[in-house]
Amino acid sequence: MIEARRSVALLAGAVFFLEVGKAAETLTLPTTKAAMEDCLRAALAKQAGDIVKLEFKTERKMPIYEFEIAGKDGKTFELECDANRGEITEQEQEVASPEDPLFKAKAKLSEQEARAIAQKAHPGEIVETEYEIEANGDPSYEFDIKTPAGKEVKLEVDAASGKIVEDEEDELYQIGRE
Repeated sequence: MIEARRSVALLAGAVFFLEVGKAAETLTLPTTKAAMEDCLRAALAKQAGDIVKLEFKTERKMPIYEFEIAGKDGKTFELECDANRGEITEQEQEVASPEDPLFKAKAKLSEQEARAIAQKAHPGEIVETEYEIEANGDPSYEFDIKTPAGKEVKLEVDAASGKIVEDEEDELYQIGRE
């Protein structure tokens, strides 16, 4: 519990300084009904571990806190929290590569094929790729794409079907490791 309180305090302080620093750059953040700390507690209640990254983003125009948690078992998870309700809405396990047995078991699309689908939806430079296992066991490729306008968008491509399963995400800020 002490670790959770320390994580809340550190992240809250980092968000404060981020918001103060970005104010000069006119970063406009959406209003939320739930505090980041409430979402952090909800995430740690679902998945114990250390918070290594916090992202604040909008998904379909809704504010979302996303926490990356390094579990005590060495696995890494991403949990999304609805910033209006303070409830966890999604939990995924990250894997190191598409060669991971959990990913490879159901994947039918290569990374190159998934990249082509992502860049057709959002032309630009792919700046980060993650390999994720959804709560139902399905693998997906997650891409961060920097558009020609300088905006960063995220989207996920289902590694079995090739369908875009998440889109319309705008990352507003990130604290922690990439």
